[in-house]
Order: sequence, then structure tokens, then C-alpha cells
Amino acid sequence: MNRRRLYASASLIGVLFSTTLAVAVDVRPGGVGDGTLAEWNHTGELGPLPTRVTDNAPLSDQPNSAGWLLDASQTDEFNGDALDLQRWSPVHRTWKGRQPARFVPENVEVADGKLRLWMRKNGPPIEQASSGYHTYTSAAVQAQQKTRYGYYEVRAKPMNSAGSSSFWFAAHGGGWRTEIDVFELGGRAEGYENRYNMNLHVFYRPGSRKHENWGGKWQSPTPLADDFHVYGLEWTPERITYYFDGVPIRWAENAYWRQSLFLIFDSETMIDWLGKPRDADLPSVFEIDYVRVWRDPKLP
Repeated sequence: MNRRRLYASASLIGVLFSTTLAVAVDVRPGGVGDGTLAEWNHTGELGPLPTRVTDNAPLSDQPNSAGWLLDASQTDEFNGDALDLQRWSPVHRTWKGRQPARFVPENVEVADGKLRLWMRKNGPPIEQASSGYHTYTSAAVQAQQKTRYGYYEVRAKPMNSAGSSSFWFAAHGGGWRTEIDVFELGGRAEGYENRYNMNLHVFYRPGSRKHENWGGKWQSPTPLADDFHVYGLEWTPERITYYFDGVPIRWAENAYWRQSLFLIFDSETMIDWLGKPRDADLPSVFEIDYVRVWRDPKLP
């Protein structure tokens, strides 16, 4: 695509950095990668932002120079009064949530044109309050069908608490377990209010059970929980590129993420990383205005 030429010099820098000695992997969300992939991270202000002219193309490519085609089967504007269960599950189907908060479907709602994922200080039902789940409940929504290459865009506002608001892709099968974290935002976690955390994981792959990850971060000039922003992910066989309000802020070489994955939104307690949510900040809500998905007709 034409806009990739804009990254040529940054790509060269990323390749040069990728040849340096590997460093210890920081496995926390937004942690530092191990130096084995070409990567680039934006620093500082974003500069001029693109203007939305049409909803039929990504914010970063309003002229649609790449020829994106909207995938209506994966797109959801959340304009109804209930979650579309043909598209979404109101829980994560293989995970109960990060302790001590348990995912419960009661914390998922669609209202006022938005998907809302709540975190509450109320504890799970007695029959579920075991194995470390207590005090809090949170929420997850998982797509019913797997997906792969394309451009994924959401307009979202994270919780204004120390809980994590996350948009990610994950699955396992065929000897692989991989994950793409588009964002994991701390909202009101001390020191993380402005930090946009991104991450790529390979938990295992054929021939290796080693957990590898490559993380990046960008510092927003304003707290992310103050307003809605547009978060984008362009996923191709060659590269994974992250966007904030239509501006690229990170890319990484795609060496491993070629499996179909489930799209997931969730709210979590990450007490060992972001700290415990303050009682005064709960309940808190992670709001998603829409998720729009485009495909490149040249890709499988």
C-alpha cells in the first residue's frame, strides 16, 4: 500500500535496532520486546490529525487509497438495546477473568449506541466465588467467529479507574497460541493515565514452548479516560501497525501472527501491575462506540 512508503526510513531504523543484542523480556502489558523483530514506536505529539469525511474507510485512510472493503459481518455499531449474540459471546468462553475479578455477563450491556463493560465492587455469586475470585466483578465480550488480516477500528473510552480496559485478539490451535493486544489502558491507574500500552505475544509455537512478547507504549498528552478516541490496528502478513486517532504510533514485523484469532473486549483487575481500583472509582465502565472492520481484497 502506498502509505507504507512513508515508513521506509523508520523501517530501516527498526531493522537496525532488531540486530542489537536481545534484552530480558518484560512480560507485563506494554513491556519491552526481546529485540528479535523489527519495530518502530512513535514518540512525542501526533501532529495534525486526519479529519473524518466518511465512515466507509479507516480514519487513517479517508481517501481509501488502499481499497479497503467494509466487512459487515464483523462490524458492529452497537445501536440496538442488547448484545447481538449471533456475533458476540457475553463472556470469554475459555477464561473466567483475571483474579480477583470474575467476568460475569450481567456486567455487559448495550445502551445509548454503545457497548458497555462494567467493573463493580460486588464480588461474584457465591457459587462462583472460589479459586481466587472475590470482591470484584468485571466483563468480557468475545467474537463468535475468528478473524485475521484486515483493518480494525474502534472508538472507545476506557474506564476511569485502575482497572484495565482492553481490546485484543487471541486463540490457540495447531501448535500455536498467540495474542495481539491492541490496547490495555489503565484509565486512572497512577502513572498510567496517559499511557497507551500495546503488546504482541507468542505463548508457544511448533518447536518452542517459550513465551515471547514484544511490547510498545505511547504517551498521550491527555488522560485517555477523559474522552473517546479512535484506536486502529492494521494486520497484514508482513506487519502489524497501531493507530491512535488515525495516526500510526507503532509497527512491528509480523513474524508469527498469521493464525485466525478471536476479537475480544474486556475489563480486568490487574492489581500486580496497575494497582487495586479505588472504591470511590467504582463502578466504572469501558465504553465502545463501534467496531469497524475492513478487508484488503488482495489478501486471503
